[in-house]
Amino acid sequence: MTTKRTSRASTQSGSTLRPHVLVLHGPNLNLLGNREPKHYGIATLDDINRMLVGLGEAAGVHVETFQQNHEGALIDKLHEAVRDRVDFIVINPAAYTHTSVALRDALAATAIPFVEVHLSNIHARESFRHHSYFSDLAVGVVSGLGAHGYELALEYALRYLQNRTPHGSQKTEKAH
Repeated sequence: MTTKRTSRASTQSGSTLRPHVLVLHGPNLNLLGNREPKHYGIATLDDINRMLVGLGEAAGVHVETFQQNHEGALIDKLHEAVRDRVDFIVINPAAYTHTSVALRDALAATAIPFVEVHLSNIHARESFRHHSYFSDLAVGVVSGLGAHGYELALEYALRYLQNRTPHGSQKTEKAH
């Protein structure tokens, strides 16, 4: 089952494109709300997607969400992200976190900055969940904060995009 939700407004704003954030959800996340609520909470994937799209609309950013249980479909979506001029990715690779070199390679090939999100604290769970194939490529990792982790990742993405210079490089933030 593919879940895709985008903000209603066109990504065109006059002659300039609105920033575009792609949120990718990996396998079994379509079961959120029912699946192991002790680890993953009671929010459904639709709840999370509605919240993210709403936050994007309020910030003038196009937020697109996509869930797939199949690795190849997620990889294809990453390849399309370059063509679609996605500016930032928020990804919960789910079980692929610990297994997918192919998904890692696709993220590396896009060169699109991303934040890795996990609903549960992967470091407080089974030892095989402690390793991520993505964390060293990510600009940040949010783990163990439930559905709120997605919101924090999007908040960071919005700040990141706001601080971009017109040529795509990052302004340096001064420490306070």
